[in-house]
Amino acid sequence: MKIRMTADSTCDLTPELIRKYEIGIVPLSVIIDGEVFHDGVDVTPRDIFRAAEAGKSVRTAAVNTFEYREFFEKQLKTCDQLVHVCLGSGFSSCYSDALEASRETGKVFVVDSRNLSTGSGLLVLEGLRMIREGEEDGKAIAETLQAKTGLINGSFVLRTVDYLRRGGRCTGLEALGAKMLHIRPSIVVQDGKMRPGEKYRGRYEHYLKHYIEDLLENDSNIDFQRVFVVHSPSEDGLARFAIDTVKSYGLFREVMEAMAGCTICTHCGPDTLGLMFMNKE
Repeated sequence: MKIRMTADSTCDLTPELIRKYEIGIVPLSVIIDGEVFHDGVDVTPRDIFRAAEAGKSVRTAAVNTFEYREFFEKQLKTCDQLVHVCLGSGFSSCYSDALEASRETGKVFVVDSRNLSTGSGLLVLEGLRMIREGEEDGKAIAETLQAKTGLINGSFVLRTVDYLRRGGRCTGLEALGAKMLHIRPSIVVQDGKMRPGEKYRGRYEHYLKHYIEDLLENDSNIDFQRVFVVHSPSEDGLARFAIDTVKSYGLFREVMEAMAGCTICTHCGPDTLGLMFMNKE
């Protein structure tokens, strides 16, 4: 029984991991002034930023049921079952659309990651671990992953809230206040939703140090298998500083860097950086 892991493009796993484990990826759409592009296929995060700064309309769209159906049928030509990890249902209709498409096959088991970016990617890697260890039931894998969604510790820090404002997730007044006070707000993904976290100030060497310290200082419940440092295109040194700071704690067996895809960048903007890891309980 061959089982394959698949995911929405918003899982933000690296091209190396996708190739190594033959992970099937279905792209969300990015719409720039009415023209449709596909996340990770024919548009880049820097294209998104250039369009946004030029005043163009930029928005994202979920994978629809028809697109999922075609994707699942193609993937099933080379395996017996699929376990598909979706962008959290609190952020998109992807999960409901994938679930609808999966009902026609009986061989596709869909997981609502209740997360985004490499928070979803962590579940994909956990599913691959189960497959390597001999699990042959796609439904059992999906149920286990679904039960683990609450263990994901995901958050990120923004340079600007302008992109959240354009996407309707932040008011103009909040954006103006953050800009005037030079605030670097953090966003926490919890219970399938985004909520405001701590607020930081200063250059990245200052605010990232305190952001990482806040996350890792109480390490009793952290699963130290791996952590993703995921970021949008950023100023020189920002990602390297964060990675080196995380490594300096000596906690995680793997510290992995990932680039945020176009869907995430559309809503978060440049110089966004986050940490994603699993808790024990």
